[in-house]
Amino acid sequence: MPMPSVMTAKTSVALDIAGLTKSYGDKVALAGVDLQARPGEITAVLGPNGAGKSTTIECCVGLKDFDAGSITVLGLDPVRHRGEVRAGVGVMLQDGGLPMGARPLEVLTHMSRMYRNPRNVDRLAEQLGITEFTDRTIRRLSGGQRQRVALAAALIGRPRLVFLDEPSAGLDPQARLAVWELIEQLRSSSVAVVLTTHMMEDAERLADHVYIIDKGIVVASGTPAELTRNDEYGTEATYIKFASRTPVHVGRLEELLHDKVDPALVVESAGQERYQVRGPITPELVAAIAYWCQSNGILLSSLTVGRRSLEDVFLELTGRSLR
Repeated sequence: MPMPSVMTAKTSVALDIAGLTKSYGDKVALAGVDLQARPGEITAVLGPNGAGKSTTIECCVGLKDFDAGSITVLGLDPVRHRGEVRAGVGVMLQDGGLPMGARPLEVLTHMSRMYRNPRNVDRLAEQLGITEFTDRTIRRLSGGQRQRVALAAALIGRPRLVFLDEPSAGLDPQARLAVWELIEQLRSSSVAVVLTTHMMEDAERLADHVYIIDKGIVVASGTPAELTRNDEYGTEATYIKFASRTPVHVGRLEELLHDKVDPALVVESAGQERYQVRGPITPELVAAIAYWCQSNGILLSSLTVGRRSLEDVFLELTGRSLR
């Protein structure tokens, strides 16, 4: 029987999930998830606690069975071709799964012997700052240090598809930067990266494509620019925030802006002499705000033009209540 062909083309899909469902008794964890990840791209999966992110990954790597739908990994059925798939996939889960009594280099060296062409253990350990604590067992490491060892373990076999579950959780700024750089190197090497995170900065910095999951379904997907773009106004800049030394009469400013700039503009007070203008942001609007303040003897202490962030979009779609 011929060996199944594994996906190699850069334009191919490394991970294809269609209609994935999973329930635990009466509780629905996944209600028809559709998701794709491509080589040379970082795909971020965002969602509140319990949204279905980790369950999706666990189904993809065979840790959990699913009820319906389909999963294709590196062009193969991960159940029928488990061996071929495992050889090309790296996984970093939140609980790590590391042997507590072993030292980091012992773990990485042992794992490297399971692959035909592993990464250089010493070089990878140095890149992630693991060499600073090689004399301690996994049990004695901090949470951030364990994260780095778990990431190295996921990458030691040179995977073509890697699942990273909260890879920068618990890391200090220097270690987080090192992790970012390594993930970006994976993209440059045509590795498909699936990144789940609660840290919106990670997704905005790294992701080529973002999926937002809530209550077991994908509620939005697109590039970070597409998701944060305000289609109503056709621009990424969606607000002006400014502060003044003395109070601003919101109604009078709004009346001027409606008359001179755009009747769609909305002026709001944010308290303590801080204000926000929402609507189509143009150079004329900035000039009109400055002119009105100058004409009324009001000194601006700050003025900022901004756009919606991924966190803004995330909260709009999933709500602000604690889960």
